[in-house]
Amino acid sequence: MVKFFENKSFFPFKWDQVVHGFWHRYPNPESKHVLSEDILHREVIDSKLHSVRLFTKTNKLPKWGERFMNSNDVKIVEESIVDPKKKTFVTYTRNIGYTSVMDVTEKVIYKVNDENPNTTVAERSVWIESNVYGMSRAIQAFGLQRFKVNSAKAVKGFNYVLNTMYGTNTTSSSSMLIQQKQKLKDTLKQSNYKAGSLYVH
Repeated sequence: MVKFFENKSFFPFKWDQVVHGFWHRYPNPESKHVLSEDILHREVIDSKLHSVRLFTKTNKLPKWGERFMNSNDVKIVEESIVDPKKKTFVTYTRNIGYTSVMDVTEKVIYKVNDENPNTTVAERSVWIESNVYGMSRAIQAFGLQRFKVNSAKAVKGFNYVLNTMYGTNTTSSSSMLIQQKQKLKDTLKQSNYKAGSLYVH
C-alpha cells in the first residue's frame, strides 16, 4: 500500500523569478540538513531545460530506524524540466538510499497562479511506500509526518532565498492574502449552506 499526500504552496514572486531562485535555494536558514548538492546532467531538449541533481541530506533517525539504517545521511535524486513556453517547472525527487525501508517520491509543478499572474503556485504530490513486514503502515505514517514538517521548512527557506534575491513582494503578498481570505469565506458560506440544507427537509 502507498500513502499519498498533496498540497499547494504560494510564492509572492513571478514564475521566472521562482525558477531562477530555485537553483539558488541552498544554503538558507532552513536547509542545515542539506549537506551537498551536485549537478549530474543538464541539457536542452526541444527548448526545455532538463536537469538531474544529486543531494546528500541528513535527518535525525527515530529509535526504530536505527534497526534498519546505520547512518542518517541519505542520497536524493532530483530530476526537473523547465518549459519556458508553457511556463511550467516540474521536479521529481526520490531517495536512492534505504529504499528497502521507505521509498519517497515527490512531484512538484511550479506554474503561474491563474488568480494573480505576478505570483507562482507550487502543486505538490508525494508517494510514500514501505515494504517492511509488520511495520509498513507505521513507517509510512512516520514518513508522511516528517515530509509535512520538512516541506513546510523547504517553502519557508525558499521564500527566504527569493526575498533575499528580489526583495519582499508586499503587493503580491497582500493580494494573495486577500485571495486566500476570500476563498475561506466562500468555503464557509458553502459549508453553512450545505449544513443548513440538511434541515430543510
